[in-house]
Amino acid sequence: MDFNKSLEEIDGEDWGDPEKGATGLIRKCLALRRKPLKDFTNDDLTRMISQKKSLKYLVPIAIKRLVDNPLNSGDYYRGDLLSSVLEVNMDFWKENLELQEEFDMVVLDVLQAYETIVPLIKAYQDTNNLK
Repeated sequence: MDFNKSLEEIDGEDWGDPEKGATGLIRKCLALRRKPLKDFTNDDLTRMISQKKSLKYLVPIAIKRLVDNPLNSGDYYRGDLLSSVLEVNMDFWKENLELQEEFDMVVLDVLQAYETIVPLIKAYQDTNNLK
């Protein structure tokens, strides 16, 4: 995949310009379709994946970033990129088994870290009277 190209260039679909009165979300998604993939931020990925748009191009990019840092985030909250990929529907994963296996490793890493760290956090809270 050529990351210098936009989604519009890659899939050959021009979704046009936003209509008068279009929501901010619609305006942003249409603008993102014209943005080169190499310039996508975590927030851009989170927004488009949450809207279930262009998943076959964007989910692999998101997974690559999540492998490096599972709590990568956009502008919403820490871990919002992971949350958006976790909400991708099962049909996508059935058609992309190799990608699912890669994402499964990210999820297992997060679960393992969670199981290890939660008891330590609770002990710290108890010791320091934090609630």
